[in-house]
Formats: sequence, structure tokens, C-alpha cells
Amino acid sequence: MPRRYRGRSWDEIEVGEELWTAGRTVTEGDILAFSGLTGDFNPLHTDEEFARTGPFGTRVPHGPLIHDLYLGLLDRLGLVEGTALAFLELRCKFVAPVLVGDTIHARVTVAAKRASSKPDRGLVTFRVTILNQRDEPVQEAEHVLMLTRRALPAP
Repeated sequence: MPRRYRGRSWDEIEVGEELWTAGRTVTEGDILAFSGLTGDFNPLHTDEEFARTGPFGTRVPHGPLIHDLYLGLLDRLGLVEGTALAFLELRCKFVAPVLVGDTIHARVTVAAKRASSKPDRGLVTFRVTILNQRDEPVQEAEHVLMLTRRALPAP
């Protein structure tokens, strides 16, 4: 029996759709785990005494960590679970700092889609705004994903 996923195919996603993720509070453990995984122990992220003299007055999580936490929130939506074939592009702007204890969530909009040269897949561009608990934007991004197609084009 084939494995079933709840993700939507290229055909089932509509340009202009807007989705909202759940929230996720950023913890000190997130910073330490990310530092350990990546080897990025920049004191701006890991040394409170050093960071107090920096532009934010305290440690800040790594910008890519926040984006990766968003990817987990996107996954929890199930939107492309089992239908995403490849993550092709990422453009990201870091607009404001996130602090330990902040809670992030995201608005995801289907910005564009186009068929691939292969009839069993298509490309979708998602526009993303990651917001903090005060609904202030902290990151803006665009992703291009390759998704499966369930309906093949007519000959």
C-alpha cells in the first residue's frame, strides 16, 4: 500500500492563497543547538557579556536559525508534506532582531506558480513574512519549491 501524505500537489495550490503558521517561542536551547550543529559560536549569539556591548544589548539568535524554525512551522501546516520534491531557491531579508523569548509565526502567500518542463512536477513561489509576537516583521523571504503534479496536462 502506498504511503499517504497530507501535502497538496502543484495542481491543488492556487496563486494568492494565504496561510498562517502556528507560533514558536525561541529559546536559549535553540541557540545552543544551532551553534553546535553549524559550528557558529559567534559571541553575538553565545556570549551575553560580549553581546551586551553590541547593537542589540543582548544575545540574538542566528538569523538562519529563525528562518529554519519557520521552515518547521511551515512543515507543521502539512502544505507540501510528501509533495515537495526540491527546495530550489531562497531569498531572505533580515528586517529586525529576534530575542530569546520572542515567539515567531509566519504569513505564507502563494506568489506564483509555473509548470515544469517535466509533466509530473511544477514550481511554486511562496512569499513569506516571519513576524514576532507583536506582529512586527522580522524576516521576509521568497522560496521556490518544486512540487509533484497529480493531474497531467492534456495531450
